[in-house]
Formats: sequence, C-alpha cells, structure tokens
Amino acid sequence: MNVSQAEFQNMKEEIVKDLISRLMDERGLSMEQAFDIVYTSRLFEKLNDPKTGLFFQSSGYVYSYLTEELQST
Repeated sequence: MNVSQAEFQNMKEEIVKDLISRLMDERGLSMEQAFDIVYTSRLFEKLNDPKTGLFFQSSGYVYSYLTEELQST
C-alpha cells in the first residue's frame, strides 16, 4: 500500500507520540528523557524508513521493539 509522504509523516509522528507517552507512564521518565530515548534509538531509524512498514503497525507493537532494545543495552 502506497502512502504519501505527508501520510507517512503523520503516522510516524502518532507512533512516536505514543512511545514517548508510554515511556513516561510506564518508566516514570521525564518528557525530555523519553524524547531522548526514542529519537536516539535504533528503532527510530527503522521507523523513519517507510520500507520497514513499522509505521503501519500499532504503537503497542512498535513499543515492544523499543523495550527489547532498551533491555539489550
């Protein structure tokens, strides 16, 4: 399924917003800490690549990848 660049950007931003919110809620992080974790993660690099299809997934699914990454570091 093809999406426009604007649609891709919007879908990606919604997931990022949810990831940040969950990190704050579940891990007690500040907004700044949560932003830093998300935007410096390997997951974010993959989320920026439309070929991975991550932007089509639920934020819960994507969050599970982020938690795996955090546990492995």
